[in-house]
Amino acid sequence: MRKKLLLGNWKMNKTAEEAKEFALASKEMVAYAIAHNVDVGVAPTFIGLQTVVENAPEGLIVAAQNVHEADHGAYTGEVSIPMLKGIGIKWVILGHSERRGYFAETSEACNAKMKALIANEMTPVYCCGESLETFEKGQTKSFVEDQIRKGFEGIPASDAVKIVVAYEPIWAIGTGKSATKEIAEDTIGYIRSVLASLYGEEAEKIRILYGGSVKPGNIAEYMSEKDIDGALVGGASLALDSYRALIENLVG
Repeated sequence: MRKKLLLGNWKMNKTAEEAKEFALASKEMVAYAIAHNVDVGVAPTFIGLQTVVENAPEGLIVAAQNVHEADHGAYTGEVSIPMLKGIGIKWVILGHSERRGYFAETSEACNAKMKALIANEMTPVYCCGESLETFEKGQTKSFVEDQIRKGFEGIPASDAVKIVVAYEPIWAIGTGKSATKEIAEDTIGYIRSVLASLYGEEAEKIRILYGGSVKPGNIAEYMSEKDIDGALVGGASLALDSYRALIENLVG
């Protein structure tokens, strides 16, 4: 059985001091999650990563929101894998719709980053999802399938099982709208079938999260579906009380 995972994407929020305060106050929340067999983590900005690592309780996953695939070089404004490893980071979010939309990040670029992360024994969280226009045209599955196939190109099953996938319909991110649990399950089930076409039974080991206006009030609905293994959460992960409520409602 796949272990549930809740990951909070802080996006461009929290100063280093605010991130430190959250980390210091999260001990009880993390202990509760671990006691209920739930992996839990946060993805601060680059500025907040080290302070969260240094002040977080054992068991809290700390993820970066992006990385460059090269170890070093003339890439102004970028951060390398060795830099992240040097401060204890082992997880990285890739291909978030905001990275794709604002910074033209492609599935092919994510593929290169995932290979580099896996080579460094780190965990990629690969995001996929469609726009409202694509959804309304009924092209969600073909669109997301393309993202999955390009993202996993050339990655063997032994490495693919180390990747976490996050399905986030763009029209449900930060809009207050959320896909129904049926829509989310249908698409995530389809993603798993695409992975199965690539990796056979090994696809059953890959965790797939749902993201898009997930809140304490609706997380239990999503977690009731068989193919949804957790959530990638934005705004509801910023406050400790809200994050604790997410975990409590996830475990029921």
